[in-house]
Amino acid sequence: MHDRRLLFFGDSLVLGVGDPTGLGWVGRVAAAAFAADMPVTSYNLGVRAETSVDVAARWRGEAQPRLLAGTATGLVLSFGANDTTVRAGERRVTAERSQEALATILDEAATMAIPALVVGPAPVDDTEQNHRIEDLSVSFADVCTSRGTPFMSVFAPTLASPAWMAEISASDGAHPSSGGYDALAKLVTGGFLDWLRLTVSKD
Repeated sequence: MHDRRLLFFGDSLVLGVGDPTGLGWVGRVAAAAFAADMPVTSYNLGVRAETSVDVAARWRGEAQPRLLAGTATGLVLSFGANDTTVRAGERRVTAERSQEALATILDEAATMAIPALVVGPAPVDDTEQNHRIEDLSVSFADVCTSRGTPFMSVFAPTLASPAWMAEISASDGAHPSSGGYDALAKLVTGGFLDWLRLTVSKD
């Protein structure tokens, strides 16, 4: 069996917080890889409440023991909503710093010859914060484009998803239940499998 290792780094949505199935969107896309005859070893390295800066500070140290010579390894990143939250009147991470953090991770991954895929941040149940999340998603797309890294924007379709919006509204305003994660996984799966097939699956 081809040894494909996927490192999923990000926040609580990567971790799948709120999903009673325990799968989140990461578990679902990993299952889709198996169904597409591309079995993977997936490491879920999401941490609740983390920002882009937090992920940038820890990702290499956590990735290193999971790398093995001769294996195909890919990096999947998804974060940003926590950057846009406001605490004591100040945004947790400025838009410029968020972009720098993403750029740093992508540049470091490139030096390690690890292909990356970025999934943009999803909306929350707060109109003002959603404006900031949407702007950040656009800027993340620009960072990825400049580096030839595929970027999947999920903001608009999840904002329009009845399952996503109803479930985050019914919980804590940020985390859906299984229906919302299923909707997000369906948005991501096609592009994820294409990326996996073209990059991480190369012999």
